[in-house]
Amino acid sequence: MTPDHSTDQELLQRALDLARQGIGLASPNPYVGAVMVDAQSSIVGTGTYTYDGKKHAEILALEQAGEKARGGTLYINLEPHAHQSRTPPCTDALISAGVRRVVASMVDPNPQVSGRGFEQLQAAGIEVEVGGLQAEARRLNEAFARYIQHRVPFVTLKAAMTLDGKIAPTPGPQAQHAPGTPLGGWITGEAARAHVHEQRHESDSILVGVGTILADDPLLTDRSGKPRRRPLLRVILDSHLRLPLQSRLVRSVSEGTRENDVLVFCASPDAEKKNELRACGIRVEQVPLAAGGRLDMPAIVRRLGEFEITSLMIEGGSAVNGSALTSGVVDKVYFYYAPQIMGGTNAVPLVAEGSLRTPPGKLKLRHSRLHRFGDDIAIEGYLRDPYAE
Repeated sequence: MTPDHSTDQELLQRALDLARQGIGLASPNPYVGAVMVDAQSSIVGTGTYTYDGKKHAEILALEQAGEKARGGTLYINLEPHAHQSRTPPCTDALISAGVRRVVASMVDPNPQVSGRGFEQLQAAGIEVEVGGLQAEARRLNEAFARYIQHRVPFVTLKAAMTLDGKIAPTPGPQAQHAPGTPLGGWITGEAARAHVHEQRHESDSILVGVGTILADDPLLTDRSGKPRRRPLLRVILDSHLRLPLQSRLVRSVSEGTRENDVLVFCASPDAEKKNELRACGIRVEQVPLAAGGRLDMPAIVRRLGEFEITSLMIEGGSAVNGSALTSGVVDKVYFYYAPQIMGGTNAVPLVAEGSLRTPPGKLKLRHSRLHRFGDDIAIEGYLRDPYAE
């Protein structure tokens, strides 16, 4: 029977939609969805992988299908694994179930898996087709790809700014604002801000400098309303431990709103302040200083990888932005632009003067995309291919 490739695309899209249901619930493992159809092309099983659920998406789909899987086709966004991990190899289950054909979007970037699952299926006589909706599938699991190959999180630099590249007005006592509201008020509208929380929900961690805490007193939480397996890790760069004990962020931990989800990186910590923060339930770690006297960003990113953080969103001020871009840790940028011009010679730019030390033209975005959120626009682009070895 000749495969119906239009149906293949539709069912792969359904598998991708199922995989997205694992966002916030699968890290540090990939997002995977599976659809099982019988020999008559009727859907007989589906599955979405979640870390706590343990069973892989294809196993859930096979269990639903039962004997109807024999002679059928599995649609999946990521190559089935062929090694023993937290669970037995999924390829063995597919072979035992008598599946005739597997249609997948992409090869698993995990070096332990890459290509071996497909090879084992083909050796057992199962027809394998790979590549449908591959670009969409790769975008979905870009954080996993970066983490599994290099053991560091996929880093997105996010900023909201005016058309003239300002992220905040001139600091000063006249700029009064409520706690949790940026200096000078919100730049972008509600639709863009809601999308930021979608991005936070997709991230394992968020990072700002202590200057942001001092200026805005934010909570830095995921307010998407969607479930997540572990709290969003809130990371603060604070060389001299200036983080106020009465800040909303510290109180959210000490009062039990969150537990052990704030990590402060400092240079040479004051022992007394360090103990005070730890008494509030906050972790404090020392990292070396890099050139220019800023905290070593690559060392911080490596440390987060050791905590199985697969994705990090930087929402810092101009100094943190410059440090992140200069250090080379940023994989992707997501810049929101509001249709306004702030002006002012001392308004805060995207990157602090003198903080970006890279050759002209080196930071060039690839595969850029334009998005619209109400009256605001956003540019998304990559500085590095997350699938590069």
